[in-house]
Amino acid sequence: MHERLGASLTSFAGFSMPLRYTSETAEHLAVRRAAGLFDLSHMGEILVTGPDAGAALDYALVGNLSSLAPGRARYTMICAADGGVLDDLVVYRQGEGEFMVIANASNTATVYGELAARAEGHEVLVADATDEYALIAIQGPASAGILGPLTGLDLSAMKYYAGAFGDVAGRPAWVARTGYTGEDGFEIFCRPSDAEAVWEALMAAGAPAGLVPAGLAARDTLRLEAGMPLYGNELGPEVTPFEAGLGRVVKFDKPGDFVGRSALLARAAEGPRVVLAGLTMRSRRIPRHGYPVVADDADRVGTVTSGAPSPTLGVPIAMAYLEPGDHPGLAVDIRGQAAPADLTDLPFYRRST
Repeated sequence: MHERLGASLTSFAGFSMPLRYTSETAEHLAVRRAAGLFDLSHMGEILVTGPDAGAALDYALVGNLSSLAPGRARYTMICAADGGVLDDLVVYRQGEGEFMVIANASNTATVYGELAARAEGHEVLVADATDEYALIAIQGPASAGILGPLTGLDLSAMKYYAGAFGDVAGRPAWVARTGYTGEDGFEIFCRPSDAEAVWEALMAAGAPAGLVPAGLAARDTLRLEAGMPLYGNELGPEVTPFEAGLGRVVKFDKPGDFVGRSALLARAAEGPRVVLAGLTMRSRRIPRHGYPVVADDADRVGTVTSGAPSPTLGVPIAMAYLEPGDHPGLAVDIRGQAAPADLTDLPFYRRST
């Protein structure tokens, strides 16, 4: 299907994925102005079920998942004993003892293995169900209007970070109001055998509203503008949630112990060793992952984690880890030349509500 649509395909985490269909800038702007359709079937789905499912996840993850109401979702992380981030996750509570954990594609095996090991001693079943799901995301301000007529669910009553079982184009699905673009939108988990029919129904329904298929390139610039971290760039085993500015996801007050608690308590007390910051370039020069960030005195004070031209803002932007403190005269070292940059609050873009 993606080949028929003219997609440029790229290899990613063992999958062949659409990078772009026409222009990543056009796809990006379509999501901001109308809607885009993404195939995210590479993401991992891990089911955690049983009477102790909530308690097992409380121990395995940094969040308080047992307090999550059925039909709601939560952004959280799984950390190593030293507090380093193994992956960032979205967890849906689909029923009283039924949770679906969404892992990044490259980390699915790691997350599954860690969850299975950490669930020992609990009355719970951990299953890697990735092959049982296709995942299609419709994102953008026109999303609800496009999806609404294709489902029996009342989308107007569905809150952000909520989900429900229903149908899409006559196919059974789990539909959630979640996404990774900074826009309103929905993620549709359906059977792989139903994926093409669901995709085609959404494309047909969305065409009059300006819906276009969108690839991984547009997804990356959208999440960058929204200040959303990407595992392997802003997140990894060498940083804790506190460096990433996401210490709020660590729930020290939940009942019982959890993996990484002691190390994270120490990091919270001592303060982060680096801080995640936004940079807006003063020129058209593009900062890229790994480029050094320097200050007036030419000393290196940080490293770019993600950078790209911002189609919405019209200038190049970046996220970078910087040493704590003030750094006058910030610049990014781009091939030996200092390109001036302004420190910018994250996110770069916030949708109007």
